[in-house]
Amino acid sequence: MTLPSSVTNISNLCVCNLLVGQCDANCCCDSDCSAADFSTFSSCSIQTVIGDRQLCQQQAAVYSINFTANPPKRVFNLIEEGNPSVFCIEEANHKDGLFYSAPEVPTSSNFDSLIKQFSNFIFRTETQTPSSNTTVREILPHRGAQYGDPIETGSGTSKRQLIIPASVATSRCSDSNPAAFLVDQDTKCTRRINIEEDCKTLEALQATTYHNFSIASRTMNSNHNELISVTSITLKSLDGTLSRQDTNDISLFSPTFKEDDTAVCINIVLEVSYLITYTEFGEIRSTSVAFVLGAINQSNQSVVTSQQSFQIRFIEEDRKPAPLSGNPGYVAGLPLVAGYQTYSSTGIIQSSNRYGQLTILKSLSNQDCLAVRERTPVLFGYNMVSGCKLSRINADQCPLLSEVILSILKGQNFPERVAGFANAQTQNLFDWVQIVQKTSGKEGNCQIPMSLDIEVMWTKYGSLVNAQARIVNVTVNLFGVSLPLNSYKNPASANETTLHISSSVTFVDVSASAQPGYRAQPTIDAKLPFDFFYPFV
Repeated sequence: MTLPSSVTNISNLCVCNLLVGQCDANCCCDSDCSAADFSTFSSCSIQTVIGDRQLCQQQAAVYSINFTANPPKRVFNLIEEGNPSVFCIEEANHKDGLFYSAPEVPTSSNFDSLIKQFSNFIFRTETQTPSSNTTVREILPHRGAQYGDPIETGSGTSKRQLIIPASVATSRCSDSNPAAFLVDQDTKCTRRINIEEDCKTLEALQATTYHNFSIASRTMNSNHNELISVTSITLKSLDGTLSRQDTNDISLFSPTFKEDDTAVCINIVLEVSYLITYTEFGEIRSTSVAFVLGAINQSNQSVVTSQQSFQIRFIEEDRKPAPLSGNPGYVAGLPLVAGYQTYSSTGIIQSSNRYGQLTILKSLSNQDCLAVRERTPVLFGYNMVSGCKLSRINADQCPLLSEVILSILKGQNFPERVAGFANAQTQNLFDWVQIVQKTSGKEGNCQIPMSLDIEVMWTKYGSLVNAQARIVNVTVNLFGVSLPLNSYKNPASANETTLHISSSVTFVDVSASAQPGYRAQPTIDAKLPFDFFYPFV
């Protein structure tokens, strides 16, 4: 593409020409000066004039005075100079660069013409004009999906939006909640079902309603659709038992009405989970869905309610999703990020289960410490207390019980460090807070841990407008009781002895109170002249 030649005449440029209609002294480029004026010049104040120093090839006007001539006269030469810079302008049209023009304000009438003019990455030359038949779709390159764009299903006249059922004013399901690109959703709602009439006919209970369509991928070159693949099918019985099926053929699990002792409808949709994989350009590459199908019985009512759960998640292609507990500060209700360091490792080792990195024992209905197996994650900002009971203590078993109770209180692989910020990197050890462990209790022949108390101190970091929660200290206090070896020689009294084991988590806000900031008062820095008082002395 060839641009018009420059309209700037370098020989007409003169930066030292300040007087109108008069010759400026020693200004060799002044057109008002005559040969007689040049003969009186002692030198040229401006020896070289260059139009644009950013050009790769620059035209320069060189001025000098030839004093050997009689009388002295001006010497003028036009030369080409090269620009030694790595980045330079190969060609340029200076016509529009010599004037300041107000930009055209976009309106409804001139919007299409402005789109045609400024939509390309390279501006057109004066000789290139857009065709009158050019449309905005032809000018703008096709883009992928952007954040918040509706996800379309089907093609042609059957194109519609992907719907994620959700509750609106009440808990009843509303089928008018569209799914949006990169917007994760978790919804729950209930449906009123007449088992005999709706079991086989209600589309909301059938898995094919959420699977038997395709997703518009919106690639850069064309719009083609991606079929939805089924990754798992799980059946849930009336008593809550879950069983994963070996097949992913959803057509084998249609809702079926059975009438034995009570009317039961099986294989109805209870949970639907979508997972959409996309590229960095907004192209949807694949879509998968997982189902949980269950059963409902009629009991004594003709119309029953069934709860349904729906989820949609987005992950970028070739990247493993790593959910954070905040970015950078912790978010209330999300688990603490914790880990430990070994001598052979240079960073922090974490559990793949983000809800199992720092936990406390979970209270059971029977409160039996020896039956405790489940753990409760420590959630930021949530103070928690849990406990259990230990009965029938025998002095001979005290050392063994002490180890068992300690493992119950701490769990497996108790962490050594907690991330100061929720997005702390494992290789940056200084971003992790060391857990301080303290042990208290009276000395005795046998000591059993009674309680494990975790105290988390945190502070607000940053500006008051968007303060971020940062953990500054974590202390674990382990309190035990001492039991002498001769405490339980009587078996009857031993059977009646019960110890209460507890664990707790406390979050303490140690943020300093906000202090008002004031500008420093101005000072007068006035200095008098050295001889100011001379007339009075």
